[in-house]
Amino acid sequence: MALHQGPEKPDERPVYVNPFYGEANPVGGMTEAPPKHRLPDTPLPPATAYQLVHDELMLDGNSRLNLATFVTTWMEPQAGVLMGECQDKNMIDKDEYPRTAELERRCVAMLADLWNAPDPATAVGCSTTGSSEACMLAGMALKRRWAHRNADRYPGRDVRPNLVMGVNVQVCWEKFCTFWEVEARQVPMEGDRFRLDPQAAAELCDENTIGVVGILGSTFDGSYEPIADLCAALDALQERTGLDIPVHVDGASGAMVAPFLDEDLVWDFRLPRVASINTSGHKYGLVYPGVGWALWRDREALPEELVFRVNYLGGDMPTFALNFSRPGAQVVAQYYTFLRLGREGFRAVQQSTRDVALSLAERVEALDDFRLLTRGDELPVFAFTTAPGVDAYDVFDVSRRLRERGWLVPAYTFPPNREDLSVLRVVCRNGFSADLAELFVEDLSRLLPELRGQSRPATRDKGAATGFHH
Repeated sequence: MALHQGPEKPDERPVYVNPFYGEANPVGGMTEAPPKHRLPDTPLPPATAYQLVHDELMLDGNSRLNLATFVTTWMEPQAGVLMGECQDKNMIDKDEYPRTAELERRCVAMLADLWNAPDPATAVGCSTTGSSEACMLAGMALKRRWAHRNADRYPGRDVRPNLVMGVNVQVCWEKFCTFWEVEARQVPMEGDRFRLDPQAAAELCDENTIGVVGILGSTFDGSYEPIADLCAALDALQERTGLDIPVHVDGASGAMVAPFLDEDLVWDFRLPRVASINTSGHKYGLVYPGVGWALWRDREALPEELVFRVNYLGGDMPTFALNFSRPGAQVVAQYYTFLRLGREGFRAVQQSTRDVALSLAERVEALDDFRLLTRGDELPVFAFTTAPGVDAYDVFDVSRRLRERGWLVPAYTFPPNREDLSVLRVVCRNGFSADLAELFVEDLSRLLPELRGQSRPATRDKGAATGFHH
């Protein structure tokens, strides 16, 4: 979540109110317009307050046309009704809302079964506010398990734990390393390899490595990292050195895609080295934000001392979370979605989304101005850049011009060692239909003649040109 502060120079102008927003008398109660940066002195009628906020929010982008976000932007009306009925329930009050707590427990059990836990009954897990919190919890468990194994020398002045990951990880992992004083060891990109290399990851491991993070799949290009190959490389490392390094799978998106579309892909708890998995219910789990899930293969993988048992409002409540109070509505919506779709329904929805991504990627490539890096055949996400010989414009020009048509498509530069590569990325989600994809291609095609007519790329500051910061 971004940090905000007050404006350097407060805007003293009031919020102007249309007299027609008055309920009975158009000018009744409108003698003083509400200020922007301090509480109003007097109340407003509810219809007026609603209309003021509603009108300002019209300036936001259309979420359905936001091809930058992985987050769900459409749910069925029935799910919205359920969420409205549960918005006053605090997820932490499990004694007061036992059925909401039971639905959370069922969701954990369903995910344990979906991800092939050795014994779903003994797998442990919890809901979170999203994958970022889930990753923090998983990282804390990895660090604590490592500390137990190295109690004879940690804490120590010369001993610093480290976590190995690809440079393409989501920023939450960098936050984890900073907040919990863990060294981040990152495998850089090389050539056309835009994800973690298993052997390179194993070579970065030592006696202070708490774990290795594998991504299913990368936010940079939508590709899956080879989790089975990563585990095999760490198996070989253990045979040579005795180092037993666990793996956490960040399945923020792919953990709700691969089980339905890539059933032969082995990436989950079938691999004994996988200690924990997280996912975002509010991404390809098809729920509005924010809800995530963190699961550990068994109780041994989650140190007991990290679980707080709180005597809260009359009951003993085990909890493992960074947050305390949070709404139960998203957890209920997750259970609704699991119940509503089942395996076959999820398979149909995710296949439809992948089909849209594959078709759209093919049509973008057919324009001849672009080169595809990925095709949407893993996550329904693809990345592309300008083709060789295209010098009149760059991806930042394309992103800016598409925004004029309402499309939000991020343009960004890759991390080390491919900072020379700038790309556009399209995320296809449930609700982004084949018809919308057709409109997207039509708008992109209309822009190309003007872009080709430029003498050079118009973007000066690439950092300011992109809205992609994660």
